[in-house]
Amino acid sequence: MNLHGELLPSDIYGLIWLLAALGLLACFRRAPWAQLTDVAKINAWLGASIVVAAIWLLKAGVRPNLDLHLLGATALTLMVGLYLALLGLLLVLLALAWLGVGDWQNLALNWLLLAWIPVWISHALLRICQRNLPPNYFIYIFVNAFLGGALAMLASGAGSGLFHWLAQTYPADVLLEEYLPFYLLLAFSEAFSTGMALTMFVVYRPQWVMTFDDAVYLRKRH
Repeated sequence: MNLHGELLPSDIYGLIWLLAALGLLACFRRAPWAQLTDVAKINAWLGASIVVAAIWLLKAGVRPNLDLHLLGATALTLMVGLYLALLGLLLVLLALAWLGVGDWQNLALNWLLLAWIPVWISHALLRICQRNLPPNYFIYIFVNAFLGGALAMLASGAGSGLFHWLAQTYPADVLLEEYLPFYLLLAFSEAFSTGMALTMFVVYRPQWVMTFDDAVYLRKRH
C-alpha cells in the first residue's frame, strides 16, 4: 500500500488523475457540510484524520511497494460519513506526501486503493444494515464496525494485489505467498481497533459519530 515510483505509463496516470479530480468534485458537492455544525465536530473530523495519518506511519514492509499498515477507513466512515471520510483520507495522503513519506505521482492511485475501496465497502455495509436489519446498537458495533473494518481491509488488500498483478510489478505467486496472506491478520486487527474505537465514541462522544443516532439505536422497546 501507499505506492511509490513510476509504476504505470504516463497516459494511465493521466486517466487516474482525471478520475480522481472528478471524484474530488463529487465529494465537495455531496459532503454534508451542514452537519459540521460546531467546532467540536470539525475538530473530531480533522483529529480523526490526524490519528489515521499517524497509524499509516506505523507500517511494515514486505518488499518495495508492498507495505502493510492499518487503515482506519471504516472508523472514519462511520464517524463522518462517506464523502467526508474520503476527503479526510485525501488530507492524510497529502500530509504524508508533504512529509516525504508518501508519493505525489501516485497520490490519486493511492487515494483509490486506500480510501475509495475501503470507504465504499464500509458505507455499503452500513446502508445494507440500515435497510435490512433493525436499528440495534450491537448490530452497529459488531457488524458495521467490527465486520466492516475487516471487510474494508480485505477489499483494500485485494485491490492492491490486483493492481500489482495487472501492472506486472510483482508476479501472482509472490503476491499470494508473501503479501496477501498478511491481510488476514490485518483484517482482524482492523476489526478490533475499529470496533473498540467506535464503542468508546458512541458511549462517551456520540456527537462525534454522524452515522449513530441515540434516538434510533438506543430507543426503548416495549
